[in-house]
Amino acid sequence: MEPEFTKRFTWNLEKNAFTRAAEQRRASGLPVLNLSESNPANVGFSWPPALLAEAFSSPENVTYNPDPRGLPAARDAVAAYYRERGAGVLPEQIHLTASTSEAYGWLLKLLTNPGDAVLAPTPSYPLLQFLAGMECVETHAYPLSFHNDRRRIDADFLEKAVTPKTRAIFCVSPNNPTGSILDDDDFATLRNVARRHGLALIIDEVFSDFGANGLPPVTRAGETDVPVFVLNGFSKIAALPQVKLGWIVTAGNAAWRNAASARLDFIADTYLSVNTPAQNAAGKIFAAAPAMRDAIRRRCDANEISLRQFCRQNAHGLKLLPREAGWTALLALPRGVNEDALTIDLARNAGVILHPGYFYDMPAGDESLVVSLITPPETLSEALPAIDAALLKY
Repeated sequence: MEPEFTKRFTWNLEKNAFTRAAEQRRASGLPVLNLSESNPANVGFSWPPALLAEAFSSPENVTYNPDPRGLPAARDAVAAYYRERGAGVLPEQIHLTASTSEAYGWLLKLLTNPGDAVLAPTPSYPLLQFLAGMECVETHAYPLSFHNDRRRIDADFLEKAVTPKTRAIFCVSPNNPTGSILDDDDFATLRNVARRHGLALIIDEVFSDFGANGLPPVTRAGETDVPVFVLNGFSKIAALPQVKLGWIVTAGNAAWRNAASARLDFIADTYLSVNTPAQNAAGKIFAAAPAMRDAIRRRCDANEISLRQFCRQNAHGLKLLPREAGWTALLALPRGVNEDALTIDLARNAGVILHPGYFYDMPAGDESLVVSLITPPETLSEALPAIDAALLKY
């Protein structure tokens, strides 16, 4: 008899038609213009090797003195990052993780039991439901709806989405792919619902340093009222996904914060996942990261301008949706254009790789293309005429 695999989530291991078309194009040896690349190192944002070598040259790397929350010097560096953003975060509020994905997993262990539920926004990056499923937790969606040309949380819908099984509300601000930010009204809605139902807020802020057109970063790490966990890491703010250093900031009133942190200590001590060299390098990486972020913001803003001009000049009715932050743009397609057929056609026949909006749970009827704004400008410029030509078929 063969052992069975877990049934806590659905194993769908088949590749979809888009993925097959993209793989066939790459295998053909024909040119590929990838407008979906999200790894900054693959689009020209690589750190100088000498700078990284120096950051990872600490003599302390040969020793191992594990701390469940992470080495004090690394947590001091994270706390300083938040002080620069006006949030009085203390080092003892911080737990270092290997990634924000791991941070989500730890928080699901902290807050939920099998069969419980969390609320998650739509549209959003297709990750949260898988992380929750691996903990035997359901995800129930709440929509981010357009209001006055920006995406907002619908307070009535959010309230009705809460059930006796709900334990937390996931928030992604800035959202990926919509680029929308939780403003004060949105956060007041979240705070009120969390307070009434005894829920925690888990806020993913990995794109918070990438405001569009100079918009300053906003963080909720200074919250003192309701329980809040803020997630971030080096993958985006330092353009270093390979370093694998993220963190959880536990915010809220002091009594609850201390109780949560003590329990997180137990979870973190079980894993001890963050490697020592990454922690010892944290201070130097934080010091050098602003230059990298500036370069990424400049490219995102420039590519957004190119897309806006393309949409204005395009005869097909393409529309660039508003972006407040992040490094993703959404191109709304004209009514009647099938995003799946279009993206498969582009991948197979033009070598242009673009994700369709349904990959991110865009609402039915809101057909769209998802464009990575960190794409090299020359790649974007070469791909736009191919998109124009493909739209003629639809």
